[in-house]
Amino acid sequence: MTQDVIALTPSMPDARSMLAGLYAGGPDLRVDSDSEGAVVRLRTQGGLPVATVELPLFLQVPGEVSRLLGAGAGTGEPVWWTEVRATTAVAEAGRLAGSMAGRLTAVLGGSTWPADAAHTNLIAIPAAGGAGTDGEALGVDILTHRAAVILQDRPVVAATTWLTDLLQTTISSRRELQIVTPPGTRLTLPARTLLTNVPARWVVQDPACGYYDGLTGAVLHWHDGWFTHAVTTDDHTPIADAFQDRPVTTGEQQLHLSIRTTHPAADGLLLGGALESAWQALTGDPPAGWSTAEPVNLPWSPRQLTELARTRARKAAPTWLVSVGSPDSPAIATCRIVHTPAGVEEHITFAVGHATDQALPLDALPQLAETLASRHNLTSMLTHLRPARADLTTPPHHEPPPVPVSFTLGPDAVHSTGRAHAEGIQRPRPTRLGPASRPALHYALGNGNGTDPIAWHHLRHLNSHLTRRQ
Repeated sequence: MTQDVIALTPSMPDARSMLAGLYAGGPDLRVDSDSEGAVVRLRTQGGLPVATVELPLFLQVPGEVSRLLGAGAGTGEPVWWTEVRATTAVAEAGRLAGSMAGRLTAVLGGSTWPADAAHTNLIAIPAAGGAGTDGEALGVDILTHRAAVILQDRPVVAATTWLTDLLQTTISSRRELQIVTPPGTRLTLPARTLLTNVPARWVVQDPACGYYDGLTGAVLHWHDGWFTHAVTTDDHTPIADAFQDRPVTTGEQQLHLSIRTTHPAADGLLLGGALESAWQALTGDPPAGWSTAEPVNLPWSPRQLTELARTRARKAAPTWLVSVGSPDSPAIATCRIVHTPAGVEEHITFAVGHATDQALPLDALPQLAETLASRHNLTSMLTHLRPARADLTTPPHHEPPPVPVSFTLGPDAVHSTGRAHAEGIQRPRPTRLGPASRPALHYALGNGNGTDPIAWHHLRHLNSHLTRRQ
């Protein structure tokens, strides 16, 4: 099991403080680095990986520490976040990670997470041992021909740089990444988005059944080198009681938007405008910050994210980023930017959390759709509403499915589909948005407020109609 300890310090760890941390295991441990110096690794003399220290991250976005580590963690932002990860291949590695983080805070001030992990003792690490298994070299707990398994004992599993890099490694090795957590752990929206789009599984420990899938509830067992569905004698996979019995948070809701834009690949293109407009329309504020992973550390800047996307496009690589809002207005988004023959596309998933006493901004959706269509090259926008946690995390128990609210087809998509055909559906009837000569079309689904199950029928009918050959 990997053991994570995070040092939260008011100033940047410099060479002196980093050395103090690295010497927590005494002078006999070897030091090397990878990922172009972003990760420093401690090894035994025999080459066995013991602990890694990631490049310190300067968090300038308010609320990130408490969002990922809990309300009692840290003292607020700005703060330097230095993550130490130890392996259980060495018995004392967990205490070594605590000493490394504790020494950083002893020199620089601040705190650690978990708070009781910090100390400054010298931890003797046996020098014996080989170079370690392939799994230990990758930083996973179990590596088989079918899966890479990691154990995460954290309140929230986030889409960290380490996790996203590990996902890429396991995908390229044709393995499934399996994340094992205690029953109280939740996923951030970016982490859930990643896990549902690649070969991966969230495995939740449960005293009653052993393990179950945190997203589907299917009971799991370890078989042939990975966690897979447990099957009864009648070829049925049961659903864990722990997944079904938890009540939904009463009255809390999440508004989800799936937005796609397509821009001409011009030199003066500035990305992020569609996301900023959606954020402003639905929360009253612009995004607070952005990053290529969690925690989100950079203040919101369309110019900077555009420069990053342009740099990656020159290498024929897409850009994936995360954005968050202010702590008092829960909102989070992921955006994938890719260069295609059609132009530069933004694929945005945006969610806004609403507490029981908050009004839903559904009336703002048609105006937002018109703004995106007229100013930000909207291709399409689909909106859903679901009863779920206002903090936008996913717990390991059943949540009701979302209900569609509306769908918008951008002007170019209307033109490509054929305006007469796109308007020629009786239910749901579209509303024209923008110039009459080249409008976008906005379709309210069901009763338009996310409570009418017939909205799913309307969406399927609309999709069938728009994709049907004329």
